Amino acid sequence: MNFFLVKSMKQHANEDFVSFTWFRRSPRADDNQKMAIFWSHGDFYIRHTQGVLQNTGSVGMSLVIWTVCGVLSLFGALSYAELGTSIKKSGGHYTYILEVFGPLPAFVRVWVELLIIRPAATAVISLAFGRYILEPFFIQCEIPELAIKLITAVGITVVMVLNSMSVSWSARIQIFLTFCKLTAILIIIVPGVMQLIKGQTQHFKDAFSGRGANIMGLPLAFYYGMYAYAGWFYLNFVTEEVENPEKTIPLAICISMAIVTIGYVLTNVAYFTTISAEELLLSNAVAVTFSERLLGNFSLAVPIFVALSCFGSMNGGVFAVSRLFYVASREGQLPEILSMIHVRKHTPLPAVIVLHPLTMIMLFSGDLYSLLNFLSFARWLFIGLAVAGLIYLRYKRPDMHRPFKVPLFIPALFSFTCLFMVALSLYSDPFSTGIGFIITLTGVPAYYLFIIWDKKPKWFRRLSDKITRTLQIILEVVPEEDCDKL
Repeated sequence: MNFFLVKSMKQHANEDFVSFTWFRRSPRADDNQKMAIFWSHGDFYIRHTQGVLQNTGSVGMSLVIWTVCGVLSLFGALSYAELGTSIKKSGGHYTYILEVFGPLPAFVRVWVELLIIRPAATAVISLAFGRYILEPFFIQCEIPELAIKLITAVGITVVMVLNSMSVSWSARIQIFLTFCKLTAILIIIVPGVMQLIKGQTQHFKDAFSGRGANIMGLPLAFYYGMYAYAGWFYLNFVTEEVENPEKTIPLAICISMAIVTIGYVLTNVAYFTTISAEELLLSNAVAVTFSERLLGNFSLAVPIFVALSCFGSMNGGVFAVSRLFYVASREGQLPEILSMIHVRKHTPLPAVIVLHPLTMIMLFSGDLYSLLNFLSFARWLFIGLAVAGLIYLRYKRPDMHRPFKVPLFIPALFSFTCLFMVALSLYSDPFSTGIGFIITLTGVPAYYLFIIWDKKPKWFRRLSDKITRTLQIILEVVPEEDCDKL
């Protein structure tokens, strides 16, 4: 199989088969719950608290948005729990879109994820790691941007190496970092609760007063809030590696989303017991500003825990998304090399390291946040499409085995919310959203050029094969089906 040649897509209509992957390690159910907690965490600490507040205009409305986004994320997660237990294949929304809507929209989804969204998102959360890890060394002065980017580049490289060397160690470290994340949140929540007990509620007076939310700001407020919770769908990217997915996936998702939603809302409440809305918007590191006012010398520990939390988000994202690229390659929609396994480590090495150069380009390029704003609609458009596919399957394949089943209003409401956010973003910022649409639609000609067109020149085919074989030798990888011959 070669990416540049036509490959007939597998038919999944009545298929209830889960292929064995050689990097499979079958994490225990409790491990998946811990990992799902971490995967439900985005770049929360720097950008999104400020982003939600700035676009809602008041403390009270920002807390409402955080709560609503948590509930909506739970609805999306429950919908994915049904999809993940009904379609027992890795790949998440890519697999579900492929199953329901066919190869073209699935390819467009993985195309924009590989080239733009994932490298940019990894660079953004990694920058949070770089800033917080350096915070204790620059207490009295501004951290140089170059220093942040250099330490960020080191962190990204470490994550890529870790995921390339060992699946089990990557999972173990992820579980340890989950506790670091929960510790970081508790360090903020507990003093915040103590402040409330002491009557420090001045910033909650007239909580809904301020410049007020408007229709232009609400889409961005929802984007920031939903992005902070983003990660609840990552467990579905590794369905084939989950032990007893019919029980583990729903349990892990429900427990993790409950913990994360409560934690995020209480963290924001804690911030406002000590920091005013104006001060929060001006802070470069909200958690550090909060801890410096309440924790004294112990405040130095906060940026370390937050940095470890961000590192875990980097690790979890790479761990999960590499499986998305692996599955897309297995389906013939990405280069063949990305579905190969290291002969000794049994890791999807090419699918991991393909992100490294792309992420580095994003890291040292222009405004990452504008780029993510351009393409935020694409993420929620395709996630909404995947959940809409659940509704379609209910009517098209009513006899399909569904170990976990949610009421139809849950996927319907979540799909409508995703599409509403996309429509509202197009209305409020047509220029940025239009750029995002154009970037996304480049996947359509790419699909016909790389997947459908089967009359490519012989020299092109030979060059493609030679590149694949050379990379196999350099990376020491083989197709999955050849592992049992070694």
